[in-house]
Amino acid sequence: MVDLRSDTVTRPTPGMRAAMAGAEVGDDVYGEDPSVNALEAEVAALFGHEAALFAPTGSMANQIALQLLVPPGEELLCDADAHIVTYEVGAAAAYGGISTRTWSPVGADVDPEVVAAMIRPAGGYHAVPTRAVAVEQTHNRGGGGIIPLATLRELRRIVDDAGIALHCDGARIWHAHVADGVPLHTYGGLFDTLSVCLSKGLGAPVGSVVVGSAEKIERARTIRKRLGGGMRQAGILAAAGRYALAHHVERLAEDHVRAARLAEAVAPFGVLAGTVRSNLVPLDLSKSTLDAPGLAAAARADGVLISVLGPRIARLVTHLDLDDDGVDRAAGVLTRILRG
Repeated sequence: MVDLRSDTVTRPTPGMRAAMAGAEVGDDVYGEDPSVNALEAEVAALFGHEAALFAPTGSMANQIALQLLVPPGEELLCDADAHIVTYEVGAAAAYGGISTRTWSPVGADVDPEVVAAMIRPAGGYHAVPTRAVAVEQTHNRGGGGIIPLATLRELRRIVDDAGIALHCDGARIWHAHVADGVPLHTYGGLFDTLSVCLSKGLGAPVGSVVVGSAEKIERARTIRKRLGGGMRQAGILAAAGRYALAHHVERLAEDHVRAARLAEAVAPFGVLAGTVRSNLVPLDLSKSTLDAPGLAAAARADGVLISVLGPRIARLVTHLDLDDDGVDRAAGVLTRILRG
């Protein structure tokens, strides 16, 4: 099978497995796992923050960050297609007591003035005050779109003027860094908190990292424990993350090239849903005789797996386990199906 469903399907490379097997470990709940401590220090430094916290999942990392920024009963602003309100099963409300309000889904094309107009100050008559804004870099349901640095800087100015916080769901921020050449510490300097994933494009088997100030990360440890995320000899997992940071960041450019090749193959059939900037290829089948489940079923029968995001929305994802031969095979299968 050629698996284009997600970049979460990758398996550890031999070098990563060796790093995991040789990891020095301790009890991380006591703060005594040297491999976890080293990973946290490394990621914090990459983004120019004081501290970081290793978490088992990206959803948990996001929810920890949101609870650091938004008290129960108060408000987070984000877009309607954001991962934190679409794919985290209501965790912000269920576990954080956080109210969310969204702007219309525009992927990476965020209009800072729209966001500014939505902010509610504290002290209004029973109005829910806005405490934070969250953005996604790159944007998953936005087809891997990359929010421009100028937009992020304007959002930073807006939240500073309002006295509220800015969070980045940076699950695939590594892709934005490679595609646009923006240094990680530049991104880090724009946000109060970030969550960055090790198990998507970077190919680690599990794990995300919450990044923020030392004071926030100290509180984050309590929130992580409350959510059931206190891990013991987690250095085996942290070692995979450290290996990924050392070996798998710059190679993301290969995934971008392969995604562009897939986009070029399907574009003549009128199903490409936007410009491909990173490793995600969004498909809109609203004008096709096929729907997304039908395309996925036909592709599966011919050895290619794709992701179905809606009745007429599908997605292709390039990743560490996909080589040029796999791209060629997938392109051939998909074009044959789309051609009818």
